[in-house]
Amino acid sequence: MSLKANWSYPTAIRFGAGRVAELPDACEAAGMARPLLVTDRALAVLPITASTLAIMEGAGLGRTVFSEVDPNPNEKNLAAGLAVYRDGGHDGVVAFGGGSALDLGKLVAFMAGQSRPVWDFEDIGDWWTRADPQGIAPIIAVPTTAGTGSEVGRAGVLTNSETHVKKIIFHPRILPTVTICDPELTVGMPKAITAGTGMDAFAHCLEAYSSPFFHPTSHGIALEGLRLVNEYLPRAYADGSDIEARGQMMAAASMGAVAFQKGLGAIHSLSHPLGARYGTHHGTTNAVVMPMVLRFNHPAIEDRIARAAAYLGIAGGFEGFFDRVLALREELGIPPNLTALGVPKEDLDAIAQEALDDPSTGTNPVEMTLENTRALLEGCY
Repeated sequence: MSLKANWSYPTAIRFGAGRVAELPDACEAAGMARPLLVTDRALAVLPITASTLAIMEGAGLGRTVFSEVDPNPNEKNLAAGLAVYRDGGHDGVVAFGGGSALDLGKLVAFMAGQSRPVWDFEDIGDWWTRADPQGIAPIIAVPTTAGTGSEVGRAGVLTNSETHVKKIIFHPRILPTVTICDPELTVGMPKAITAGTGMDAFAHCLEAYSSPFFHPTSHGIALEGLRLVNEYLPRAYADGSDIEARGQMMAAASMGAVAFQKGLGAIHSLSHPLGARYGTHHGTTNAVVMPMVLRFNHPAIEDRIARAAAYLGIAGGFEGFFDRVLALREELGIPPNLTALGVPKEDLDAIAQEALDDPSTGTNPVEMTLENTRALLEGCY
């Protein structure tokens, strides 16, 4: 692949095939001499992790791994990771994997020197100022999927294991010091993960683009991100070895996370409580509810989506874009509704209330109430 670049927005990004080899240099730039690599259980046993650990070991950085990360990581995973970090005398974190591993790795680094419980740093008002900035360890992010964009985010999502509610933990210094986006690391992703993570990137871009909040920079990034996913996700899904498509999807994933500084909306408001309760894959859940939310928001976004459709080369304005979403989901094997996803139709009142309480709700183009959110949720089955 000929694409290769160095980016510094919103952080230093080393993008290009084979650039995971630069991990030792990135560690030195971040001031790490004894990093802890945080990944998930499935990834820990794969060759890409073994080869990355060999790179670290060869540079004298050790090869200590923490991999007790659940698909929706919680405070128990965090406590276990912090114990390994502190007992090992580590001085930074290499967060390696998909969104779950990246989020937990960032939160291990964030909490390494804090004395307050993690819930005290939820993304509410100025709660982030409660943290001791000197207690935050440096972070290097190495994504192995193309979806969440957590590698360029200033927050981590953590599920409360008692309430089953996802919380966003925020601090500006949770943003990784260096991010390495190497599309070769994504080549072995299973088709279902390629589809789900790719549609997560699409959802980030779509909701950021649709948000009424004023942020022209993020607005433009979201629009181009939509184009990249629409064009390259089908290619990456059809041929996992298509390194150009894999690279473009990695770019789109990072762009989606940068864009959603502008806000998200009802897609995420619904998927967060559903994922926390039933353990569904986040990106796949986003894709399942996406058409229903588009229709829900239609009165407020028709003209805006029509402009996006034109930019993407889709005829038919809003309806053409809507039909393209349906066709893309079908092409990627996304379940058509929550019933097909295996989500039980129960506790809808409680889930609707949890959706209303989600931070994403505030920037949805249509005001969400308990009544219309409950109806929207019902329509997703």
